[in-house]
Amino acid sequence: MAAISDIVVFDGAGTPVTHTLKAVSVTRSGDSVEAYWREALASVPVEAQVWAAAKQTNLKNGVVKSEFSVGVPVMETVTNQNAAGYTAAPKVAYTDKMVFTAFSSRRSTVTSRRLARQILVNVAGNISTSVAAATSGPLPDLVDNLFAPT
Repeated sequence: MAAISDIVVFDGAGTPVTHTLKAVSVTRSGDSVEAYWREALASVPVEAQVWAAAKQTNLKNGVVKSEFSVGVPVMETVTNQNAAGYTAAPKVAYTDKMVFTAFSSRRSTVTSRRLARQILVNVAGNISTSVAAATSGPLPDLVDNLFAPT
């Protein structure tokens, strides 16, 4: 992955919605690099915005652990006010989080990592026809090319 940049992605709603995740930060700690993105919607609290994170760690056994995760916070619904007429501000009720984790030997190749990733993606999407593997973007860069965000 070259310099961290925004991610534009559609969700799985009946009428898909585009989410633009803004590049927020890249941090390095020991043998790990972690990048963080989130939406920047003016009408939604920061903690309630869709987010993504990528983390790559060089393990002591020589394996590279690559993780890409996304979170979709769900706001609670506030419907009533108390006797004094106060209505509490809504908060995040929970966050649905999904994580893609890859463990790659230093001896593996871009092709073998791409094949494994594409098989998992095709199973996840119930794809039963030939689909060209994505060769660029945050997840292919992280998993296939072992490029950590910068």
